Amino acid sequence: MHVEPTQIVAIDGPAGAGKSSVARKVAERLGFRFLDTGAMYRAATWWAMHRGVDLADPDAVAAITNELPLEMREENGVLRVFVDGEDVTQAIRSPEVTRQIYRIDENARVREHLVKLQREYAARGPTVAEGRDMGTVVFPHAKCKIYLGASLDERTRRRQREMAEKGLETEFEQLREEIRIRDERTMTRAVAPLRRAPDAILVDTTGMSVAEVVATIVELARAKL
Repeated sequence: MHVEPTQIVAIDGPAGAGKSSVARKVAERLGFRFLDTGAMYRAATWWAMHRGVDLADPDAVAAITNELPLEMREENGVLRVFVDGEDVTQAIRSPEVTRQIYRIDENARVREHLVKLQREYAARGPTVAEGRDMGTVVFPHAKCKIYLGASLDERTRRRQREMAEKGLETEFEQLREEIRIRDERTMTRAVAPLRRAPDAILVDTTGMSVAEVVATIVELARAKL
């Protein structure tokens, strides 16, 4: 499916770089739709776990993902994720899902199916899309590509704060190691590895507030689109 590149702001980056919160606010400022592709992969992971599928079996995972009854919608400024009618917005952010999501990330057939859904979503109107392969695979012709980066320690602190706000206690060093391992997996996987597209603009968010990052990207988007 061809998606008009002038309608897309593609934001990529590693875990904890602030993609979701930043992309959502950028979309609001621009009046664009918001696409959280990470939530899609998390929902697919939760669905497979919920259905008792062996996540080490790529064929079984691909088969169950093709049946994923997923719905994502904005409610009062918050993206709610529903699977088979159940609100799983919080459940898909659990440490258990986070630890297993790499099995979904690395499954070529799952990615093919979800990329199709992502392109269909963006074809409906101007979209800010965040993930790990937006500018390289999903929307390679997007005119505005951003790569969000931040130090590992900064990203760990952010993720720890996010989890604390949800009542989840985490040990800093353990969380840091989990993020480091996930970085390594996503950057070295055979299918759609995380990397900065040659024409993506690097925005290092270390030490920046969400408002500062949003303002930077909105300015870049308006100049590019």
